[in-house]
Amino acid sequence: MMSETLQKARDFEAHYGPLIPAEERPAFHATPTIGWMNDPNGFSCYKGEYHLFYQYHPYSNEWGPMHWGHLKTKDFLHWERLPAALAPDEPYDASGCFSGGALELPDGRQLLMYTGVRRERTPEGLLQDRQTQCLAVGDGVNYEKLEANPVLAAQDLPEGGSAIDFRDPKIWREADGSYRAVIGNRCPDDSGAILLYRSDDAIRWTYETTLDASNRQYGLMWECPDFFELDGTQVLFTSPQDMAPIGLEFHAGNGTVCLLGDYDAATKKFTRRRVQAVDYGIDFYAMQTLLTPDGRRVMIAWMQNWNTVGAKLHGLRWFGQTTLARELHIRDGHLIQTPVRELEQHRGRPVIHHHIPVSGEINLPGVQGRILDMTVDIEPIGKDSYRCFRLHVAKNGECVTTIRYRPDQSTLKIDRSRSGLHHDIVHTRSFFVRRRDGALRLRVILDRFSVEVFVNDGEQAASAVLYTPLEANAISFEADGAVMMNVEKYDLIFEETEPEPQSALP
Repeated sequence: MMSETLQKARDFEAHYGPLIPAEERPAFHATPTIGWMNDPNGFSCYKGEYHLFYQYHPYSNEWGPMHWGHLKTKDFLHWERLPAALAPDEPYDASGCFSGGALELPDGRQLLMYTGVRRERTPEGLLQDRQTQCLAVGDGVNYEKLEANPVLAAQDLPEGGSAIDFRDPKIWREADGSYRAVIGNRCPDDSGAILLYRSDDAIRWTYETTLDASNRQYGLMWECPDFFELDGTQVLFTSPQDMAPIGLEFHAGNGTVCLLGDYDAATKKFTRRRVQAVDYGIDFYAMQTLLTPDGRRVMIAWMQNWNTVGAKLHGLRWFGQTTLARELHIRDGHLIQTPVRELEQHRGRPVIHHHIPVSGEINLPGVQGRILDMTVDIEPIGKDSYRCFRLHVAKNGECVTTIRYRPDQSTLKIDRSRSGLHHDIVHTRSFFVRRRDGALRLRVILDRFSVEVFVNDGEQAASAVLYTPLEANAISFEADGAVMMNVEKYDLIFEETEPEPQSALP
């Protein structure tokens, strides 16, 4: 039986969600039906379709008591809106249904595993959240929470583990039919760790091991873990809170970490070999992956930053979007990310410019827009021929977002300081590019209110939300010195994007 709390959320989103015109949303990035979105949850395959749940507060564009919103897709680009899946309506999750995972059970039902939050008052009078792991099963639309909930609680933690910071299970089924889940936890030193749990039936769980821990090196609490094999390498993802900056690899605040290594299933030991950021841009957090039936590991994340969530345009009726889904690989010991190949099916007629010398700032015929897929290649003309290259997008007389490359430093910088939002938030981010010969390839994906940059065939990626009026659609190229440039640009064609709207967000 559906709770009154869940029915209220479904009625609210069914009434108000359709009032938001399609042109006030991205063309192919996932957004909430109405209100607030943060972490992707339950990104998984179910009955031949991909399901994406998300942290959701339908009643405002601010974080609130967490529900699970629900979308599904067949191509990672067209998102069908389904009714809210979970609401905080039980004593063990009355303060929120936090992040988690999903999978298809052998009996055809869909299993959701999530963190239930219950607020309690301590003997000292302070309010604290107690976090437990809970289950719900359903048919892809309607879900029933299990009477066994919570299935993991304080007594199931390793010695020293925190019941206050114990969240975000990612669940999967092994080839032998058993189940595993990785869950974030806080250690006695106040930094994070990733715990591994095992189950034979997906209901009764036991602690197996601590896969890895921050030891106060990579932030404090480790949130939103994922754990999978990729091209012969074991990958552990997490999103740490309260990171200190480490060079240009990791920025301060909430970040993302990719731990690459080896895993011995017999000893349950993960050995870390390399540590890198997942995304080097301004807006990216809480990534989740799935394995497609054709064997691709696909990742999606929240394209937002906790330090910028207070900066919203007036009258905005939704807030938060996901990144473009990305295919993952390992190359030369590094994580590689490229846009899902389905995106190429939506390319319009190409606009191609080859062997264009750039010295100063230029525009190119046919190269403009805010819903597009563009690749830019630059090469130095002669030795030490340029000091800086800039790609300007979402540009008009007042607004612009700039991607700047300095070959002498081998640094790339995203700068949206003049993108149209009058808030003093994080507007720039710089990072080192691995290639150091002055040549550069940028693949730039624009979708109305975001830019995603893939550097040198996916060696690095950088994401940023844009708040720029849609009529700012000019693109220009600029070099201090001289470069030779190739540009290949495609408008991305979706049903609701013809013609492209010429208005700002409400």
